Amino acid sequence: MTGILLILQFVFAILITTIVLLQKSSSIGLGAYSGSNESLFGAKGPAGFLAKLTFGLGLLFVINTIALSYLYVQDSKSSIVDEVTIPTPILPQDSAPNNAESN
Repeated sequence: MTGILLILQFVFAILITTIVLLQKSSSIGLGAYSGSNESLFGAKGPAGFLAKLTFGLGLLFVINTIALSYLYVQDSKSSIVDEVTIPTPILPQDSAPNNAESN
């Protein structure tokens, strides 16, 4: 499941970057290369449509990020420290009884 969401995260990031670059800014940016789409998107051109699309993709990106973080936390409940075993020292055992204690 996390693999699919991770691929979707990359797709959303690429789409958001492309849509933002296509929008008209004060220096026009890459929006100048989109051609005349006023008849397709309405009287205002693609500005309103691209702004709504950017908002929608941004919202999906944030929801996907929260879902990915939740799933990664659920997958990694254990820690490396939990796997460390501390060896117990082996003490030598005396086979002969201690005579000093019996006196």
